[in-house]
Amino acid sequence: MLTIAAIQMCSCPDPSQNIEWLTKQLDQLPSERPLLVVLPECFAAFGSEQGRPYREDDGDGLVQNWLATMAQQHQIWLLAGSLGLSVAASDKITASSLLYGPSGQRQARYDKRHLFDVDVADNIGSYRESDYTHAGDAIVVTDVAGYKLGLSICYDLRFPEHFRAMADLGVDLIAVPAAFTAVTGKAHWQPLLQARAIENQCYLVAAGQSGQHLNGRATHGHSMIIDPWGVITSDGGQQLGIIVDSISKQRLNDVQQAIPALRHRRKF
Repeated sequence: MLTIAAIQMCSCPDPSQNIEWLTKQLDQLPSERPLLVVLPECFAAFGSEQGRPYREDDGDGLVQNWLATMAQQHQIWLLAGSLGLSVAASDKITASSLLYGPSGQRQARYDKRHLFDVDVADNIGSYRESDYTHAGDAIVVTDVAGYKLGLSICYDLRFPEHFRAMADLGVDLIAVPAAFTAVTGKAHWQPLLQARAIENQCYLVAAGQSGQHLNGRATHGHSMIIDPWGVITSDGGQQLGIIVDSISKQRLNDVQQAIPALRHRRKF
């Protein structure tokens, strides 16, 4: 068994305020170990009116040092949903998920592959993530206490081939940190999450931003934990805080044996 938790936030532009709030949340974690905690996209800084995203150099910075300390102090696996990391010889950043183990050492890094360049019928209207973000190109699946964890970020959710590539690597659980807009989230968040779990016969843990942010952006919330059958076992609604559940290899095996769809695939 692996205990998993998602923390739902309404992040502000100031990293020190966000990590102060998160520090208090981590003090309320359940006692079960091993424990994986997933933070949302842009957990450290979100909603800047200036539009310049927060960034740190890879391997050093206030937020990265805090993440390592918290993982070691609480003896948890801690996934930083996304953090801006500087790109050499460029003004752009990568939007990077960083996984820290109970030792405090970083275990994996995933750079967001699909960038949100979309017009949305909300009070922001136009999103152009590629203006300041450099897209990643690697699929990342890593080990967490004997479970294979696949990494994705927000807009990746709309690209089933990203998730199928992780299924080909035997993934047990996929993390989806996000900051879905209120408009697109209401329409698509839940069905997309359930589809990705069902078609790849794995667990999903999705940690989201929720509420009205300082730049006027509204995010959907509804952090969720979903089992391989597509059952929503935890839903955070729009409340800030922690949702907790557990996953098991037995449930994965039962679903995959009941409908062996992954074995029935036909290659083109």
